[in-house]
Amino acid sequence: MGIAPEHREALAVSGAWRLGMPVANRFFATLGPLRTEGGDVIGSDGSPITIAYETYGTLNADGSNAILLLHALTGDAHAAGSTGPGQATPGWWDAFIGAGRVLDTDRFFIVCPNVLGGCQGSTGPSSLDGDGVAWGSRFPVLTIRDQVVAELGLADALGIASFHSVIGGSMGGMRALEWALLAPERVQRLVLLATGAAATAEQIAHCHVQIEAIRSDPLFRGGDYYDAEPGEGPWRGLGVARSMAQITYRARVELIERFGRSPQEGENPLSGGRFSVEGYLDYQAIKLNERFDANSYVLLSQAMNLHDVGRDRGGVLAALRSIEIPTTVVGFDSDRLYLPDEQQGLADEIPGCERMILLSSHFGHDAFLLEFSLMAPHLSRALL
Repeated sequence: MGIAPEHREALAVSGAWRLGMPVANRFFATLGPLRTEGGDVIGSDGSPITIAYETYGTLNADGSNAILLLHALTGDAHAAGSTGPGQATPGWWDAFIGAGRVLDTDRFFIVCPNVLGGCQGSTGPSSLDGDGVAWGSRFPVLTIRDQVVAELGLADALGIASFHSVIGGSMGGMRALEWALLAPERVQRLVLLATGAAATAEQIAHCHVQIEAIRSDPLFRGGDYYDAEPGEGPWRGLGVARSMAQITYRARVELIERFGRSPQEGENPLSGGRFSVEGYLDYQAIKLNERFDANSYVLLSQAMNLHDVGRDRGGVLAALRSIEIPTTVVGFDSDRLYLPDEQQGLADEIPGCERMILLSSHFGHDAFLLEFSLMAPHLSRALL
């Protein structure tokens, strides 16, 4: 990868938030043991489960104004606000959250948790176990359903019996669907953006090669790299995985219009330099290494591959047809990762679906993180 030696030498072995770092806007909930779908137990060895979360607005007296906002693969609990000590990225839905905005903090109490298995404060592979050692390779496989069980525990800890709305895009949409199936009585409205009911063969293939890119990095050390020196972590594998993913997140037309065949500024591809699109991918690789953890990337990608709302429920169609919660489905015409027909399939099979919105965007799958003006009127309507 085109990461300069002096830069990669400075890269921490993990971009995870660790104990002792500035807390920023995080809150933390402590939960009891959780038995995973695979039969493993987390949180029973003297190291209880921690879920990091952020909130925006004020919970009203009867708890009826709470919204659960669920992030995608490399997102975290920081949905709104700026960067600062302990918080490397700005809020991923900042344009939507605040007084008078779509997620109006004068009206709603928004809760955004960092997913179980993540790396920004919630228990995951970079967390310390009961002996004070990072979990690393010993952390068990998780499913989307396991993660939602943990989020149900968070809701209990916060005293929220039912959410006004549960909103999620991409991996967050998978969790939103599981919320509607595991605890329908606790979801009053459902908003699904650029997501699917079960991982397709193509989606599994995309995740598989990203996982293998990380595992093939000799500095990954089977997942036990946390004691390595700066620059000696699996930066290359995580960077390649991010580059692979970034290609699927953006649309072909955007890549053509934005980069074409132009060279990276100051470089000549004929003499070993990069094209500008290569420079873009290298930049994305660096930024992810600075704020994410390779083990969490593997774990969460595996969870996405295991996603199947029909497992033990009589199949996908039976599961979807049991959802009577008022639902809004939003897709994007240029999304080549979660195709528009997947969104239409959700809308067609969920009896409670009130509207299916297909928006036109050049941003592909990432449109749910970028097309605020396009989405705003439809999300406002969904929250009425």
